[in-house]
Amino acid sequence: MKLHKGVLLAGTLFIMLILGACGNSNQEEAEKGSNGQSESSTGYKVEHAMGVTEIPDTPKRVVILTNEGTEALLALGVKPVGAVKSWVGDPWYEHITDEMEGVEVVGEESQVNVEAVAKLKPDLIIGNKMRQEDIYPQLSAIAPTVFAETLRGDWKENFKLYAEAVNQEAKGETILNDFDERIDELKKTFGNKLEKEISLVRFMAGDVRIYHKDTFAGVILEQLGFARPESQDVDDFAEKNVSPERIPAMDGDIIFYFTYETGDGEAQALEEEWLNNPLFKNLDAVKSGNIYKVNDSIWNTAGGVIAANLMLDDLEQFMKEIE
Repeated sequence: MKLHKGVLLAGTLFIMLILGACGNSNQEEAEKGSNGQSESSTGYKVEHAMGVTEIPDTPKRVVILTNEGTEALLALGVKPVGAVKSWVGDPWYEHITDEMEGVEVVGEESQVNVEAVAKLKPDLIIGNKMRQEDIYPQLSAIAPTVFAETLRGDWKENFKLYAEAVNQEAKGETILNDFDERIDELKKTFGNKLEKEISLVRFMAGDVRIYHKDTFAGVILEQLGFARPESQDVDDFAEKNVSPERIPAMDGDIIFYFTYETGDGEAQALEEEWLNNPLFKNLDAVKSGNIYKVNDSIWNTAGGVIAANLMLDDLEQFMKEIE
């Protein structure tokens, strides 16, 4: 009888060990992410424009409050649950519409709907000090919030911050390396054409601008090594509200111009007025036929890594036509 109890006890212990092992195995599987690798539960800290934010774990519900940030997340394989409306589109830029299906609109960059953000119960909010500094306290009360410093110029700096915020630094580095490799290949392709001076002009309702180097397109042209007209070869944003007397400053070997049209036709009308101005028609680039209208969303307003690659597509195509 004693032997029978011992065998029974040993059998019970054996079964308990097996069940325990199965439980541990199931728990490990549950902790694995969609990529099949265990996700960290230790959290991490991100230093940004408003201070340092602690993020408990890799975020799964991200709200993004800038257009260029939206492109960064999509490139990193992170579909946001909410995003601000694109500057042009209904509600997204044409080149990201398909990828943004099902994403909730949470206002605009310049006017975020904080209540809409809160309803989405995000575990990370990404915004921008230049646009949303005033509402940072409200946002950070909803979820861990990370802000970039500015929006102009070197888009790569913001991209690196966003990759860090969503715990995808390695993937972010790969994306930037791929872009830089493409730049190097295009430099070889363009060769002596890089010596041609490229002028950038933008038409908006009530405003005509000559864009300098500290702009989205300007930074990419600089990385490629293109020359710029002397008056545009400066490290600031743009010459705004230019008068027709400044048309000669728009000249170069090549002119790329883009128009920010919101739907009322005002910007388009202004573009046509200036392009038909005798002074404009007399520019060397115009007379030689080296003037091209490009997409304002791609060359300026989107401001992200997807647009950067699409701009390279444009340049690759246009430069084939130029001797």
